[in-house]
Amino acid sequence: MRAVQTQRVRGRNKAPRWKKPNDEVMSVVVLPLAVTDPADLARMDGLFGAMWSLKRAVQRDARARVDAYWVAYHERNEQGAKAVRQRLGQGLSREGLERCAYKHLEKSGHLKHHASKALAMHMADEVWHGVQRHLFPDAAGQRSGRPKVGTWHEFTRIPGRARSHTTENKWETFRLVGTLHGHATAYTDGVCHTLTQPRRMPKPTVPEIRVSTGKVTASGKSANRKATWWDHTGPLAVVFAGGPDSARGDLVLPVRIPQQPGQWARVQHFLSSPGRWHKVDLVRRRKASAPGGWVYEAHLLVLGPGYTAPTVRAMRDRASLLDRIGGVDGNVSNLSVVSFPADLAGGKPLSTEITLTDTEQALLGKQAKKRRDRARALERSRRATNSAQYGLSKKQARHATRRAEKGLRPKAASVPGGARAARSDGVPKQAFRHDRLSAGYRVERARQAEHAASVAEHRRHRARLVACQIIAAHGPVLVVEDCDIRTWYRLWGKRLSQTTPGMLISALKAECEAAGGRLVRASTWSTALSQHCLCGERVRKSLRDREHKCTACGLTGKRDLISAALAAFVRFTDVDDPKTAYLDGIASRHAQITYEQALEEALRESTTPSPKPPRRPGRLAVPRQRRGTSAPRTVGQRHRATPDESRLRGHAGKHGPRTGCHPWLTLW
Repeated sequence: MRAVQTQRVRGRNKAPRWKKPNDEVMSVVVLPLAVTDPADLARMDGLFGAMWSLKRAVQRDARARVDAYWVAYHERNEQGAKAVRQRLGQGLSREGLERCAYKHLEKSGHLKHHASKALAMHMADEVWHGVQRHLFPDAAGQRSGRPKVGTWHEFTRIPGRARSHTTENKWETFRLVGTLHGHATAYTDGVCHTLTQPRRMPKPTVPEIRVSTGKVTASGKSANRKATWWDHTGPLAVVFAGGPDSARGDLVLPVRIPQQPGQWARVQHFLSSPGRWHKVDLVRRRKASAPGGWVYEAHLLVLGPGYTAPTVRAMRDRASLLDRIGGVDGNVSNLSVVSFPADLAGGKPLSTEITLTDTEQALLGKQAKKRRDRARALERSRRATNSAQYGLSKKQARHATRRAEKGLRPKAASVPGGARAARSDGVPKQAFRHDRLSAGYRVERARQAEHAASVAEHRRHRARLVACQIIAAHGPVLVVEDCDIRTWYRLWGKRLSQTTPGMLISALKAECEAAGGRLVRASTWSTALSQHCLCGERVRKSLRDREHKCTACGLTGKRDLISAALAAFVRFTDVDDPKTAYLDGIASRHAQITYEQALEEALRESTTPSPKPPRRPGRLAVPRQRRGTSAPRTVGQRHRATPDESRLRGHAGKHGPRTGCHPWLTLW
């Protein structure tokens, strides 16, 4: 009788588990990969295709079990949610999803030629994170939406397995081999002593040498072994051994490190210490001009903080010494910042207003027109390739009627301009995903995605530079109104994509914390900054009133700058709770009397140069962005007023105690 063969598992690790120190900071560096060999491009395409098929299968299994979990309403009430999850088995636990991924990998006949079990396990962990956020609410009681099944073009990342910091030479999936010194030695020009990497970088090979093991054989000779990738000290490369059934050897992907001026210090910070390398993820990015439409990157996770330029560190040190208090007012059209000396005795108030110039707005209009033209070209291509799914437009129908009346042969329209063929309930008869797409359509769509990613990266880079300049002028201690940007998008739509107020405020928050300060949020319900004056009087204004005129004290100025100035005098009972914010009218009136003439000048116009950062992205692997772009204004919203932040979001709660203490005694 044949014994039943059970599945072999690795079992528990006998060595102590490595844990990241509590104070250890991790950072990520993007390393472009020079994949030019057609065979390597085919293997990369097969690897991403196999991992996408595996992830899609695991996502479908997890989604089916999640639906079954929510359907079992009475069972969850009687036996408990945990019992229902245990009954459903795989799909509702991390280990269950990993076993599910292993089963798909074993049953398939081709996936094991490309992917390994370690990659399948980490891909299942990625799916489990989404399922976990859906099943279990967070601290605020919120759940994520129902897990979705991704698409091919959305799948851009294959997570790798972290290297072992307790066992020597153990890195199971993607591993970074070589040294920075060996890379610089191999590609340094002997004449100018500069790093010059060729366009087609050669693939490094395993050293053909014998390496001493440090042991002695029975005959008294030193024991040697064949060299491996761990002994490679030449140019940097990412190596993947392939799937268990693969017979094509190691997949070697040369690394192209940044060689632009000023990048060498950053490269040394991340790559000079191989012991800090922790994990490598393989990422692809759309690029129409690249072979296959994709370029590949290695995202290296490093144990340690990220790189900070010496000039940025010096700026943050100077900003931390500024004894100033400031306020920020963000809205759809601009971002206003006003600051005062903390003691309200010396110095003078400063103001900064970040707006779009006429030249920038004209440039944004041109870029929006180009984007609309590209969208129309894509639509024309889809209609021409799938003409049976669209009807004739009114003009085309009249033309066909006139030809029929004259007895001419009917002429088929190459690009029908009518509505898509649909059922009585409005659902298209053929789903858009089943349409035939031409090669030109795919190339144009890749260019569209590439351009959108470049624009998004440029906006993030611009926000970081603007935040640095604001901190350098006003200090790292600022107060901003706690507004919900989602409400602004519901009212003003894509108009916010031009100024990106939410991105600017997020970058400002990160820069304040990096400089040793903090960006504190204050409730609009208890402060109503746009409806008050520095003298303490309440000045009611509608959304269209962009100028502040107080009949009590005679103060006039821009509405946004005055709101930012009032934000500097917001006090808190609890700094972490925006609902406890209240306006200190005594301190604001004292500042108005102290800085009478200088304050009026600061509230009429910006007293500091408006930040104009260079138009270049900060991400190494993104092509140089020459011009900024943004989305056009939402149709029908062109003449709407700038939003009044005090009416967008409110908080319930009582005002805090109105004491006349120092502005930041309750903060720090």
